[in-house]
Amino acid sequence: MKADYHVHTYYSDDSNTPMERQILQAISFGLDEICFTEHVDYGVKSDHDDKESGHEYNADYPEYFAEISRMREKFAGRIAIRAGLEFGVQSHTTGKFHALYERYREELDFVLLSIHQVNDLEFWTQDFQRGKTQDEYNREYYEELLRVIHAYHDYSVLAHLDLIVRYDMAGPYPFAKVRDIIAEILTVAINDGKGIELNTSSWRYGLTDTQPSREILRLYHDLGGEILTLGSDAHSPEFVAAHMDEAREILRDIGFTRFCTFEGMRAVFHAL
Repeated sequence: MKADYHVHTYYSDDSNTPMERQILQAISFGLDEICFTEHVDYGVKSDHDDKESGHEYNADYPEYFAEISRMREKFAGRIAIRAGLEFGVQSHTTGKFHALYERYREELDFVLLSIHQVNDLEFWTQDFQRGKTQDEYNREYYEELLRVIHAYHDYSVLAHLDLIVRYDMAGPYPFAKVRDIIAEILTVAINDGKGIELNTSSWRYGLTDTQPSREILRLYHDLGGEILTLGSDAHSPEFVAAHMDEAREILRDIGFTRFCTFEGMRAVFHAL
């Protein structure tokens, strides 16, 4: 089984790639499944039907799910196409995400939970990090993630769990300083029947380790975690399914024997 479970298209505000082009690329790489995971970031973006909205929008859900249906019909027998969303949750937006999930739960196969902002401050612009020490913004990031998963449960896996690493201009941060809170996060996720993803975008971003790091993956394994997905986080075709073979080998070296795909929000296990 070959699958990419983190793919974006022009339904995400940071991609202009047609869905069909991503599908054709996935087929050319011999994938059995592709799952689209379009962005939703309440707090910094609005829905298309929000009359009070600003200039940035979340995915256009009706159009998105309608195109998924058209693509499933067009590519039937060639690749399985799953409908997902990437929820960029913050502790003050959990109510909106719960309402959104209830609205579209019958359409969804899969939900990534990400922390892209804290207090509506973006990481990629350095707005969240500005004025804080490296200790402060790393600790605050994981504390927010822990608050969110205590309060919010409508998701499948935690995406790029140590995302703050991607935007940490101070350099590598010692794992020992955040190991305890990460262990708590992973324990909550495991007890809730949730998983984590191995996000292969770390290769293209030039990170010094996987995302999440090998230390986090080992900790997840040691704590008994079993639900794992593999995702490229591709926003354009050249990155679909990138570095999947290397990722699977890393997981096998750690001791994992299975990974997951999802259908109707239920995990399906496959041999690595």
